[in-house]
Amino acid sequence: MTEGDLPPLARDQKLWAFAAAALFLLAVGFLGFALNTGVMQVFAIGWIALQIFGYVGALRMAKGDFAHPLFKSQVMLHVIALALLVAVFIRAFK
Repeated sequence: MTEGDLPPLARDQKLWAFAAAALFLLAVGFLGFALNTGVMQVFAIGWIALQIFGYVGALRMAKGDFAHPLFKSQVMLHVIALALLVAVFIRAFK
């Protein structure tokens, strides 16, 4: 199957796919920070694993639709994880 055979993504699908990719890249960056400093390594590795298995599973069940509510809930789950991580850092430096 070539790229020309695939239907174009809708705006909503592109938005959720970008949000998932941005969160994944942020998690990879935090993993690098965690491995370099030795801080919260278990969380960093677990967060990456949770994203990989969560996004793949959600996309399989949603049949590749990035705008499916299951995929959206997976993205929002990782937004909450990011908020908790920020809260931990704010608490640590206060």
